[in-house]
Amino acid sequence: MPATRDDLLARFKSLGIETKTKDHAPVYTVEEARALRGEIEGGHCKNLFLKDDKGNIWLIVCLEESQIDLKAAPARIGSRRLSFGKPDLLMEVLGVEPGSVTPFGLINDTDKRVNVVLDAAMMAHELLNYHPLQNTATTTIRSADLVTFIRSLGHEPRIVAVA
Repeated sequence: MPATRDDLLARFKSLGIETKTKDHAPVYTVEEARALRGEIEGGHCKNLFLKDDKGNIWLIVCLEESQIDLKAAPARIGSRRLSFGKPDLLMEVLGVEPGSVTPFGLINDTDKRVNVVLDAAMMAHELLNYHPLQNTATTTIRSADLVTFIRSLGHEPRIVAVA
């Protein structure tokens, strides 16, 4: 069973990470999430769950307005040709459904299959926002605490100018 929102929040607490979570109607796209602007402070983000032609899994996390060129990204992140991962692989690896992709899903990647890339422009923000494993809420976390969380799971995120 994938981790729940309560499991995630308990993990933050055990690491001494303070977060703030706001419940809202489900949002499936960046456009729908924009309706929450002004209510939630910090950089609003999107997440690309990708697979390269060798089967390696990648999670690129960036600001919602970032334009990621999937043809140019491999040279920047050190991957091969990228395409979007299928929903069944997303559920298997991160334990979330499409529309709920989040770096917090790494809590479910116990086999450490995902290569994590955090866009440098996003990491310049003090506060960042992601779904807490479901698209019915948004959790605000400090960028430094995001890195602490990811490292606590055994992943070493790459901070790269991808956009």
